Amino acid sequence: MLSACAPQEVTPVNQAPQAQAVHPAWPKLSPARKADPQLEARIESILKTLTPAQKVAQIIQPDIRWMTVADMRQYGFGSYLNGGGAFPGDNKAATAAQWLALAEQMYQAGLDASLDGAAIPPLWGTDAVHGHNNVRGATVFPHNIGLGASANAGLVEAIGRATAAEVAATGIQWIFAPTVAVARDDRWGRSYESYSEDPALVRFLGAALVRGIQGDVQSANWLQGQSRLATAKHYLGDGGTAGGRDQGNTTLDEAELVRLHAQGYLSTLDAGVQTVMASFNSIHGSKMHGNRYLLTDVLKQQLGFDGIVVGDWNGHGQLPGCSNQRCAAAINAGIDIIMVPEDWKVMYQNTLAQAQAGEISPARLDDAVRRILRVKLRSGLFDQSPAQIAGAGDQQLIGHPAHQALARDAVRQSLVLLKNNGGLLPLQPKLQVLVAGDGADSIPKQSGGWTVSWQGTGTTNADFPQGRTIYSGIAAQVKAAGGQTELSPDGRYQQKPDVAIVVIGENPYAEFDGDVSSLDYQAGQNQDEALLKRLKAAGIKVVTVFLSGRPLWVNPELNASDAFVAAWLPGTAGDAVAELLFRKPDGSVPYDFRGTLPFSWPKTPDSLPLNAGDAASADKVLFGLGYGLSYQSEAAGAASGLVVQKDLAVLDETTVASVKASSQLALFERRPAAGLHLQLLGVDGTATEVMANKAATADGSLQLSAVNWQKQEDALALNWQQGGATLQLHSSEPLDLSRYGQLVFDLKWQQAPAQAVTLAMSCGSGCGGRLDLSPLFAAKAAGQWQKITVDLACFAKAGAALNHLYQPFVLHSAGSAALSLANIRVTPATAAADISCAGE
Repeated sequence: MLSACAPQEVTPVNQAPQAQAVHPAWPKLSPARKADPQLEARIESILKTLTPAQKVAQIIQPDIRWMTVADMRQYGFGSYLNGGGAFPGDNKAATAAQWLALAEQMYQAGLDASLDGAAIPPLWGTDAVHGHNNVRGATVFPHNIGLGASANAGLVEAIGRATAAEVAATGIQWIFAPTVAVARDDRWGRSYESYSEDPALVRFLGAALVRGIQGDVQSANWLQGQSRLATAKHYLGDGGTAGGRDQGNTTLDEAELVRLHAQGYLSTLDAGVQTVMASFNSIHGSKMHGNRYLLTDVLKQQLGFDGIVVGDWNGHGQLPGCSNQRCAAAINAGIDIIMVPEDWKVMYQNTLAQAQAGEISPARLDDAVRRILRVKLRSGLFDQSPAQIAGAGDQQLIGHPAHQALARDAVRQSLVLLKNNGGLLPLQPKLQVLVAGDGADSIPKQSGGWTVSWQGTGTTNADFPQGRTIYSGIAAQVKAAGGQTELSPDGRYQQKPDVAIVVIGENPYAEFDGDVSSLDYQAGQNQDEALLKRLKAAGIKVVTVFLSGRPLWVNPELNASDAFVAAWLPGTAGDAVAELLFRKPDGSVPYDFRGTLPFSWPKTPDSLPLNAGDAASADKVLFGLGYGLSYQSEAAGAASGLVVQKDLAVLDETTVASVKASSQLALFERRPAAGLHLQLLGVDGTATEVMANKAATADGSLQLSAVNWQKQEDALALNWQQGGATLQLHSSEPLDLSRYGQLVFDLKWQQAPAQAVTLAMSCGSGCGGRLDLSPLFAAKAAGQWQKITVDLACFAKAGAALNHLYQPFVLHSAGSAALSLANIRVTPATAAADISCAGE
């Protein structure tokens, strides 16, 4: 049986679920677009010809990595997607024509009734969340947090139109945006996908992006031409989870849930959004994918939504009694399309069996398919293939000059000036300028997650042929005025500069991979703080450009800077950052700062949660919601609502020691921590940096691939083909781990390695300590994950200087071996160690 190993759902057969009374906080709405009787009649005429198998196919959504055109022809799926990091033919450099070719092939296969008996074209959905960010050469706009800083609905609407045009050029019909989450705890890894902590701003800007993508809902041109389908996500309460944990639990009462987290849905429904994506999170312990009250009674009935409710990536599989391959409960709750990227075949067969057995009622299945057909007909999908769209396959639309100009304008409007002591900015460009920091010349870092790949990792500047780094913009400004620049990521210079511009910040992440326990920037590492203080101590004026997906506690970095700019994640138009930092050669000011904070900025690393209007937040805010300095005169500043520049006093750094001492420090959780690099060393010592989810040494002696353990790609599979190769975490600046007590990591092996496997910490040439792990393999069970704890004192006794480490984790095998590794961290000494030096 297909479902023999799956958890069994308890679903009453042929028993209609009872609607709940809707809380009075919810308004009563009608569809923004009135029903078209002719269109509705056409829906019914198609629906009555479909068999249960054909209907079930309409509600299944696979990913292009695990399906083919032949599969589409055989099953006739209603839709499909390319998740982050999925490309036609697995080709990251695919052109618009190659994307279009796949779209056209899928479309024609859906119309081919020779195998499945139905001729219904499919929708293709994509996460174009800040431009068409999966496509090489596309314009990548600032993430939503930066657009929130602009507070400019016209700008956001224009970005929606530009994004839709580039998506249309690749033949894709459906955009999984906007995210209208209201992030209320900045520790959440998706905070940068939120426009603001302020629901009013989210409501305002979310509707604007929908209008840009779909067009005016009351216009005759709505959803026509290059307009695409938009998606309001993630419904509901994803930004309100306890502790800011992704996919966690939101426990607000319903009136507060509506006040804080429903506003973006009310406005996007009013703008005519045609699809809504269900969230991974729970409401009072009930997973949203199975919450019939909120999906059906509220969204579809009370709010009058007549479009598609689509599930998120295997979100149905998280429901009690469900799996990724079987879940009538999600469909019965109101999910119309099940996003099942990989297990679509078994899901299709199980869902068909459940429909035939009455576990999914004919009425519920018809309702889902009716909604899918309505959206397809409204968008003209039956009338125009991807290749017939205006501009289809036109590579010139990808990264079009007009879109790049729009992106530069968006960057200029999104930057927030937090400090400008002594009026250092704007700078005269005819200077000797040092440009430092690992973000200065990195388009991947300035663009963040959901850029080419899911996590925004595994890319280089070469993957962005239309992109410009922040350094490139600075160099152009300075050169044009007759000045000179020196690029030095570590801040060491050949000629003492007049000023240093240091570009630092968070490395790319997405979703749960970005969850943090503290807002302390670089907690326990502090390489960037040390860089800034070194420059300051040399008597150099310092301008810090801070790249981040959220506000962070940066008091030490602020103190070490004369000027400090929150640049968020600006995307591919990094050169626009420089336009606000410099005067023109004639001394005039070309652009002023206009951005204001869309989130409250923390005074201490433990000031959480932090939101305007909350009494508990009042004394924890360093810079409040709406704060932002400008170059304007006092009168102009007051008129605009911007704060006039003033010197910032020295900030308190005293809380940092206690917070850092009590916290664990992650060295590797799905990726290296900031400042660390994961490397593979071959037998001859040649290093290969791991930049993607697969890597190998140049000599093939060690191979690495990301694998799934508790979450997607959260562990590493390591295969030593021969002895002598090494995996290591490397830092260019020494780390001080002396305040911690234990090294902890998760390890799995199917059989104990035949030859020695050692673990080391290195503090430079001839300095370090190495331990033999062989006793662990003998003492612990194979075939299951084991938490390994090692006292750091053991490394110290073996010769490692814990306050000066360049390689805090070095794993070496003397022979062939296969190990899986995850979650490398250092912690206080709170548990009995597997390798202990007690009593020695």
